[in-house]
Amino acid sequence: MHTPLADRIRPTSLDEVVGQKHLIGEGMPLRNIIESGELPNLIFYGPSGTGKTTLARMIAQKTDRTLRKLNCTTAGTQDIRDIVEDLNAFTAPNGILLYLDEIQYFNKRQQQTLLEYIENGSITLIASTTENPYFYVYSAILSRSSVFEFKYVTPEEVEEAVNRGFRLLAEEKNEEISLEEGVSMHIATACGGDVRKSLNAVELCFLAAKKPEENEKRKITLECAKSLTQKSSLRYDREGDEHYDILSAFQKSMRGSDPDAAIHYLGRLLEAGDMTSAIRRLLVCASEDVGLAYPMIMPIVKAATDIALQVGMPEARIPLADAVILVCNSPKSTTGHDAINLAMDDIRRGKIGAIPRQLQNKHFDGEDATVKGQNYKYPHSYPNHWVQQQYLPDCLKNAQYYSYGDNKQEQAAKEYWDKIKNK
Repeated sequence: MHTPLADRIRPTSLDEVVGQKHLIGEGMPLRNIIESGELPNLIFYGPSGTGKTTLARMIAQKTDRTLRKLNCTTAGTQDIRDIVEDLNAFTAPNGILLYLDEIQYFNKRQQQTLLEYIENGSITLIASTTENPYFYVYSAILSRSSVFEFKYVTPEEVEEAVNRGFRLLAEEKNEEISLEEGVSMHIATACGGDVRKSLNAVELCFLAAKKPEENEKRKITLECAKSLTQKSSLRYDREGDEHYDILSAFQKSMRGSDPDAAIHYLGRLLEAGDMTSAIRRLLVCASEDVGLAYPMIMPIVKAATDIALQVGMPEARIPLADAVILVCNSPKSTTGHDAINLAMDDIRRGKIGAIPRQLQNKHFDGEDATVKGQNYKYPHSYPNHWVQQQYLPDCLKNAQYYSYGDNKQEQAAKEYWDKIKNK
């Protein structure tokens, strides 16, 4: 059975691990814990391919514990019980180190079964997750564990692993390899900080390269590396943190009037095939963040998104890019957003009141009515199409939800109505 290069090349010492120097560099917290020999329960949180499994294996070796690994996408509570039942002084003299990969796929009840074994010392737990543990890991497990965040590995660090991978393949096949300039860095960059993915690309490049004649080198070209790593740098999971991080960055970049950043995140969404989410955030931003500072932006953006949906990709990228840049470059105002929030806050607190008689849609007064007749004043019958009258219920008649923004559009409206209302 073929063993992937990423498994064949796993480091044997902490110094060989690429990346995560903030955790396992000399004098760093996790390294000190590992070297102390006293191992607490740990949770490793971070993107895939950043060394979580590798480090768990090394911890087991350094602390002389028997490693048992389960993947929570396929394992259940019975698998954990079976591991504990097999525990004895001969097979695991220093106890079991249980590595639970993707713990977010265990539900609360399944995670609760771990508590008994953690507390009685049957197992020491290392759990890994690509999602935020504070959302996905049961609080009782969190309170008994130390959380360490793994970060994306930089291309310069990944390049070390890429070159090491090519050297190992050359040794295994007893061949010499010739790398065209830029191959290693391209693979390191294109794989988006995922060391495992980069090593898979290394192996693919090696296999795809023409087998050399006797006394020749196996040549790995940059063109070959590019063809085998297309789109591989894209990290995107519509159900995971990365999805919401990109959407958040996209909207905040538009709100912050940074067209370069907004276009970058739009590109990532479109490359991932998630045009729907991009359109939704774009429409929201036009209303929430530009709003009344440039009211015409809403039909313009709506028209751009309609065009995108009608023509589809790849042409859809153009009207969407135009709309994103327009939102970025437009003046900003949240007065509409703030006004509706204030109004709904009053409503939720029960401040509603009866609709004033003059606004009601009825024309008959009961015998108990102290004032007969609707007495509605029709604004268009008055100069400038405005007349003073009460529109809010009595309990809210002095409430003010909307305040004019300091942009040109709203200030012009304010000047007009101040003049009309004799303020």
